[in-house]
Amino acid sequence: MRLFRVVAAALCLLAVNAATGLAQGAFRPPAVPLITHDPYFSVWSTSDRLTDRPTSHWTGTSHPMSGLVRIDGKAFRVMGHLPADVPALNQRSVTVLPLRTIYVFEGNGVELTLTFLSPTLPHDMELVSRPASYVTFQARATDARAHDVAVYFDASGNLAVNSPNQKVGWAVERDEKLQRLRIGTEAQPVLAKDGDNLRIDWGYLYVAVPTAAGTTTRIARDIDALRSFATKGTLPDTDATDQPRAMDDRPAVLAVAFALGAVRAEPVRRHVIVAYDDEWSVEYLGERARAWWRRSGADAPTMLRAAADDYARLVTASEAYDGALMRDLEQRGGAPYARVAALAFRQTLAAHKLVAHPKTGEPLYFSKENFSNGCMGTVDVTYPSSPFFMLFAPQLLAAQLRPVLEYSASPRWKFPFAPHDLGRYPKANGQVYGGGEKTEENQMPVEESGNMLLMLGGLATLHGDVALAKQYWPTIAKWAAFLETKGFDPENQLSTDDFAGHLAHNANLSLKAILAIAAAGDLAKRLGNEAEATRLRGVATGMVAKWEQAARDGERYRLAFDKPGSWSQKYNLVWDTLLDYKLFPAEIARREIAYYKTLQNAYGLPLDNRADYTKADWIVWTATMTEKPGDFTTLVAPILAFLDQTPDRVPFSDWYSTTSGLKRGFQARSVVGGVYIPLLTNRDLIKKWSSPPR
Repeated sequence: MRLFRVVAAALCLLAVNAATGLAQGAFRPPAVPLITHDPYFSVWSTSDRLTDRPTSHWTGTSHPMSGLVRIDGKAFRVMGHLPADVPALNQRSVTVLPLRTIYVFEGNGVELTLTFLSPTLPHDMELVSRPASYVTFQARATDARAHDVAVYFDASGNLAVNSPNQKVGWAVERDEKLQRLRIGTEAQPVLAKDGDNLRIDWGYLYVAVPTAAGTTTRIARDIDALRSFATKGTLPDTDATDQPRAMDDRPAVLAVAFALGAVRAEPVRRHVIVAYDDEWSVEYLGERARAWWRRSGADAPTMLRAAADDYARLVTASEAYDGALMRDLEQRGGAPYARVAALAFRQTLAAHKLVAHPKTGEPLYFSKENFSNGCMGTVDVTYPSSPFFMLFAPQLLAAQLRPVLEYSASPRWKFPFAPHDLGRYPKANGQVYGGGEKTEENQMPVEESGNMLLMLGGLATLHGDVALAKQYWPTIAKWAAFLETKGFDPENQLSTDDFAGHLAHNANLSLKAILAIAAAGDLAKRLGNEAEATRLRGVATGMVAKWEQAARDGERYRLAFDKPGSWSQKYNLVWDTLLDYKLFPAEIARREIAYYKTLQNAYGLPLDNRADYTKADWIVWTATMTEKPGDFTTLVAPILAFLDQTPDRVPFSDWYSTTSGLKRGFQARSVVGGVYIPLLTNRDLIKKWSSPPR
């Protein structure tokens, strides 16, 4: 029955979705990434058609962007639900690629392609940090006739407020090269709040366009700008001046109109730049930190000019990047896997913020636990996302580990194990989870220590990078010593799957500790300490036979050593092969995979025997241990079925029910970067993708 449900779910992906009119074989993401830069500047579409509802922040709060097209004097909507009496142009398709989302519309003899590009090429920290996306309109005639075409775009001031009752003010700068529209709150409460379900309310939203004939810009009330374009093809005559005013009082938008003239078969393109300058990004140990792109004194006009100058180059580079990556993903895991990974790409990056260290200027890269608890720099969020960065940007993984190591080595952190977090976003001022800095209550001592050692081991093995290990060896040695005494048979404690509650004698957590001790030994060897390397390798090796005896339950392995009849995904075991430690017999993974295949539900393999929920990232880690392509697809394809069919229209949720397809919690989190772990099995791919393209 389980196998039948899996097959049925996969077949659903090939069926025509009559309700949406999407083409056969189309994939319906639960939410579509449009503008994706950091936890605050992140805009998505949560409907089948871009015109069905307003675009929104990943939290679900309305962050409207609107698009209209006029074809031979008749107006159509292509983005947003307003004006309600203007019909929507037929949406033919939507395609989500790693860096781009492409919508294709058609009607009245014209095909209109709307492309959202966030060119956050991971190997380039300047581009990862630059908070500028491009929205490109391309029109072409499809009926061998010429059509008079004009297009409209706006972004709402809601992108610059936490709540719509906040007052905003705006400004306009137009010169011979670039027209810049700006809006932000009157109060500018810089870094005044921390928490989870929040939007930014300091800094400024920008919309910019190259100055050219037929291009006009205005700041106006939303419905005034939309109505003017829909009825006349032009924007209001002047910019609005009645400011400041609350966003829910005649909402202000930054609007652009392009008169394309007579459009024939040859495509005509125009683009806008949508950007956000937060000025100050985060706090780190009590000091404010600038975004990385601002580290040398750059300001918003400088950044926008650079974005304008780089447009053609980045479009070409992003198209090449998307094409090459999709080919490699499909070759490694098949088409279903490639679609899952493409949807995860921008979400992974957009749950982080890259800043310059307030004192040293070094890069610091902070994650945010979106719709979890809002924690910042969480070690067991960095760990599941780390395969993405080990593949594409090891320098960004090092930038995530650096602040954790610095904090752990300071007098503030008094425990012999690694911390859980660095604070609550955007304030990395010290751990807030569990007992904080005061007690061991509800900490994750084995989990976080193991995570840190394995990630440092990944940097060393896959990239030869031991700089952080060398700088912070006393701290690393302390964590390894802790795992020697506490790691093999973990006491009653939380792990990264803390939603499942405390668990003693956790077999998967024990696996992590053993492999982390091996990682510490490998680091010691690379740092020239052969005696300690040999000793630590011996400790880890000695634990392996004990683990197999304690965890064995017939032809599978238990959830916990003291729970016969239980089972769990042993996803941590994947590092034994990826990092060449080769401690555990291969038969352990083979037995586990064979058993997992008997447990499949419609939307995937449950996490363990306690519930029907799963974690998408851990499924892919588990699938990476398979030896047959068919087994990999069997485990991974149901994730695509979940994404295509879940009724929860939110950015990729990593925690969901394998039977109902309902999310259990979490959305828009960086941990989905873990789905890139299969590519780490190929050292040539690691070398290819972690190096700048030639």
